Amino acid sequence: MKKMLFTVFTVVGLLWSAGAQVKMPAPSPTQTVKQDFGIGTIELTYSRPSAKGRKIFGDLVPYNKLWRTGANAATKIVFSDPVDIAGKKLDSGTYVLYTIPGIDSWEVILNKGLKNWGTDGYKETEDVIRFKAEPMKMKSKLESLTLEFSDVKAETCSINIRWEKTAISIPVVANFKDKVRGQIEAAMKTEKKPYWQAAQFYNEYDKNLTLALDNATKAIDENKDAFWMWIYKAKIQKEMGDMSGAMESSKKSMALAEAAKNDDYVKMNKDLQKTLK
Repeated sequence: MKKMLFTVFTVVGLLWSAGAQVKMPAPSPTQTVKQDFGIGTIELTYSRPSAKGRKIFGDLVPYNKLWRTGANAATKIVFSDPVDIAGKKLDSGTYVLYTIPGIDSWEVILNKGLKNWGTDGYKETEDVIRFKAEPMKMKSKLESLTLEFSDVKAETCSINIRWEKTAISIPVVANFKDKVRGQIEAAMKTEKKPYWQAAQFYNEYDKNLTLALDNATKAIDENKDAFWMWIYKAKIQKEMGDMSGAMESSKKSMALAEAAKNDDYVKMNKDLQKTLK
């Protein structure tokens, strides 16, 4: 009987040890950060090492030496649409983000080596963009490497690399004007014309106030109770120097906003009208 029990426990033990899996936390966990930008997206995937009491730049990460800008696999960055990076044009696609840290200056590199493990396999001939960035001192110490987006606007944003007490910022500019202009021109040939979107584009991005006003007026013709359109038209008229026209449009917007019980737009029109007198 004892022999049989021993055999059963042995078999169970072997089966358990063969099938058991132990999952431990990753020393440098992977993070993916995705940001809507322009009319597309930017996505970063990197592994986040921690300082763990070590000196980082100039020691763990040597100066003047190619760095994977993270741990494990090379850091990847994906642009869904063309952009400008530090004044240099870059097509949409996936790239590897390398850096060469220095005391007074860093080099930032976007490279085609998507199959590289870290810096292994790096070839300078596969560089797409290389530029210098000035490191900045942070007041507080950051334990884990952090790649993030900041100052995100319609046409510009920054990609920040921060660790320990050092940070660099990579300026990015969206190149969407020609694409949106083409979409608007194509849509204008259809039955449903995008007058409202065209007014915003020509006003805010193309800086063509004449076209902006024309399209705002046509958008209002199709939606005469749209108080948000009337005030938008008023602001364009003000920009063009037509103060009396702007006042008339703003008063129309305020009356419609009052009827709709929208206090926010009532206040916005009151504030606008003070600047038209």
